[in-house]
Amino acid sequence: MKLSHFTCWATTVCFSLFSQAQSGKSTSQDDFDYIVEQFADIRVLRYQIPGWDKLTLKEKLLVYYLTEAGNSGRDIMWDQHYKHNLKIRKALEKIYTNYKGEKDDQWKEFQIYLKRVWFSNGIHHHYASDKIKPTFSKDYFKGLLKATNTSLDAKIVDILFNDEDAKKVNLDESKGLLSGSAINFYDKGISVKEVEDFYAKKKSPNPDQPYSFGLNSKLVRNANGQLEEKVWRSGGMYGPAIDKIIYWLEKAKEVAENQNQADALGLLIQYYKTGDLKTWDDYNIAWLQATEGNIDYINGFIEVYNDPLGYRGSYEGVVQIKDFDMSAKMEVVSKNAQWFEDHSPLMPQHKKKNVVGVSYKTVTVAGESGDSSPSTPIGVNLPNADWIRAAYGSKSVSLGNIIDSYAKSGGKGKLLEFANDSEEIALAEKYGELGDKLHTALHEVVGHASGQINPGVGTPKETLKSYASTLEEGRADLVGLYYLYNPKLQELGLVDNWQNLGKEAYDSYIRNGLMTQLVRLELGADLEEAHMRNRQWVSAWVFEKGKKDNVIEQVSRNGKTYFNINDYEKLHVLFGDLLREVQRIKSEGDYKAGKNLVENYGVKVNQQLHAEVLQRNKQFTTPPYNGFVNPILEPQKDIKGNIIDIKVKQPMYFADQMLQYSENYNFLPDEN
Repeated sequence: MKLSHFTCWATTVCFSLFSQAQSGKSTSQDDFDYIVEQFADIRVLRYQIPGWDKLTLKEKLLVYYLTEAGNSGRDIMWDQHYKHNLKIRKALEKIYTNYKGEKDDQWKEFQIYLKRVWFSNGIHHHYASDKIKPTFSKDYFKGLLKATNTSLDAKIVDILFNDEDAKKVNLDESKGLLSGSAINFYDKGISVKEVEDFYAKKKSPNPDQPYSFGLNSKLVRNANGQLEEKVWRSGGMYGPAIDKIIYWLEKAKEVAENQNQADALGLLIQYYKTGDLKTWDDYNIAWLQATEGNIDYINGFIEVYNDPLGYRGSYEGVVQIKDFDMSAKMEVVSKNAQWFEDHSPLMPQHKKKNVVGVSYKTVTVAGESGDSSPSTPIGVNLPNADWIRAAYGSKSVSLGNIIDSYAKSGGKGKLLEFANDSEEIALAEKYGELGDKLHTALHEVVGHASGQINPGVGTPKETLKSYASTLEEGRADLVGLYYLYNPKLQELGLVDNWQNLGKEAYDSYIRNGLMTQLVRLELGADLEEAHMRNRQWVSAWVFEKGKKDNVIEQVSRNGKTYFNINDYEKLHVLFGDLLREVQRIKSEGDYKAGKNLVENYGVKVNQQLHAEVLQRNKQFTTPPYNGFVNPILEPQKDIKGNIIDIKVKQPMYFADQMLQYSENYNFLPDEN
């Protein structure tokens, strides 16, 4: 599970007013330029890799090989997002690099369109999931194709400009979860019932340790009309890219820091070679137990948010270096995971009697790919299999240098606009950054690790179906919210004033969930992205349930709406009540209750308030979405060709990195 792009953007950071976009010029480490450029609704940033020069050559090589492995699967993510994406990207890039005609306004719009497509790893918006609409004409585009001798199927050209395949991931059941989704995980014409029936027939050898069926395959209809899986493995679907991933993972294994790390990498290689889901489980257990060393990574088909049915994992890679100072400070959360579980408001039968193996680190990101780039999470908790979490624990990380880049690239204008009063602003200024970090820690370490499913109920994707992801993210958010207003945080030495920190955390969450996150949504649209839904249904539920006691007050002042929390104690109780119910829904597999919660509180938007928020937000030039270019790791070789060092360079321009990636990691045919 992810937090931020994953999940909940750090609200104080991401909804503050960032500074204006500057030039893409690279600067020194002492005068680091975090901002690359800004276009449409997106701002592209840089991040540093502090402590790089303190790594040994062996550690640098491990980071380099793991980063190359991650990048080698880049085109898998593009093809997963949409079956025509690779063909479209190649055409757009050929136009971009070869066009010699007039650079007029339409050309500028074409450049912006290409950058948006690059940022989203395809033609659908990375967050909203809607197809990105070109702001230049079809005739102009056809002229560009002709002028650069670029071929693109006429049908695909039409798709760019019409309403076909309009949504990458559709979660509105009335429009068809599969028929309304353009994601390339299922052949067209396959129904939801067919999918459910197909996987209902699959059985794991041990029912208490269910395989993640469907995680690494596309479901297709064969020539006989029967459903079968095209497995993503060496020799199978995406084989050429996976072979490159394997090549770099094998080199990484040779420079592993210890045997446990090498053994885990060996299992990951075996999984990519065979596609065997039992090997995937074995790998995750080995990866969990490889806790020593300074370097760690995430690689594979992991998060299922892009599958409306919750089976198939999107490809991603993250390479990370341990931040020793912050990890030591935050480790106290994981060491007290059992205390948090024991004192939670869950029903006794839904609590874990023995919370095991929860590790938490703040890390420095050295490279990201696939589903984690350019738009990136700020926190991750893995693995996702509930039975592995229960038996072996989980790893949680906070991406410290990513959070740092957000914080150092902006100001506080939006906070001043949307906060209710000076007290709320003062609390945000003092406790906002710490509150975000603690919520990330509690969400990932305690939240995703908490609770247990009743025996024989089945996995959440089977019982809660398309609502599983938003319910799980909301559940983890609620665990964090429940404990952010608790004296235990001060007792553990994490805060100097638990009440003030809790107040700030509640202020920012309600402000974001009911109001400021709407800047990301077009007027008239429903909420469909899982994390935006969870922030709204959590906030809207407690707002409604607290009305009789005026726990949260909606204030209108000078034509502007604000939300003021009048009773933090009662809000704390309401968060606990909702957490208990959501855990019950998950533990018992109560689909009807889960659907009602999400549909009644997390989908529809107050259109009058939405219009107001968009109007108030117009004064700010900073876009609502941020992402990153990755530092360039350049091997330095001696006269014999041996790598003697790895240097870090910062890319100057977003387009340069995207074109370099397309040239160096182009391993797949145009369509798969």
